[in-house]
Amino acid sequence: MKLILPTLALLLLSSPSWAQPMRLVMVGPPGAGKGTQASRLCQHYHVPHISTGAMLREQIACSTELGLKAKAYVESGELVPDDVIVVMLKETLAAQPDGFILDGFPRTLKQAQVLDLMLLELHQELSAVVYLSVPDEVVVERLLQRGRADDTEEIIGRRLEVFNEETTPVLEHYAKSGLLVEVEGVGSIEQVQDRMRVSLGKRSKE
Repeated sequence: MKLILPTLALLLLSSPSWAQPMRLVMVGPPGAGKGTQASRLCQHYHVPHISTGAMLREQIACSTELGLKAKAYVESGELVPDDVIVVMLKETLAAQPDGFILDGFPRTLKQAQVLDLMLLELHQELSAVVYLSVPDEVVVERLLQRGRADDTEEIIGRRLEVFNEETTPVLEHYAKSGLLVEVEGVGSIEQVQDRMRVSLGKRSKE
């Protein structure tokens, strides 16, 4: 099955030598600003941004087999099946041994467990899981302003329901493993970014 990988999402910046490669997962509701914050962290830590959302959108835009399969789920606000995501993601992570920031996966406990096994097979280890915490009403406002065709109030509401139902176990999973770093996602882009860097900086000194 031929994969189309998003050029910008996988662009490697100059990569310095880290004692331990920075491997982060960004978790948060739709509209939390994961992509924006991840892009800035990528520049700070000199690692690539891997966005499963961008990967899926490119597959859909190119009408690939995976894209056509994913399109119906995306348009209804449902999660895209794991098998579709995993096929794309494993190949991408294997090509990034020197670190990455992953945005959009995992969204369920099963996906988190799949990612654990995937990273074990690749001999990679997560540095932290950053949870951007944003109230539902702020999420709705942000997504309506974004203006995408699939950003209707009904679909946004469904996405939030799915997130709250499916992602809470993910947060518990990473909290138990000591990887979870919660950051308030309300404020300016700069304020949120500063909070994230401070929290990750403290963690690296523990």
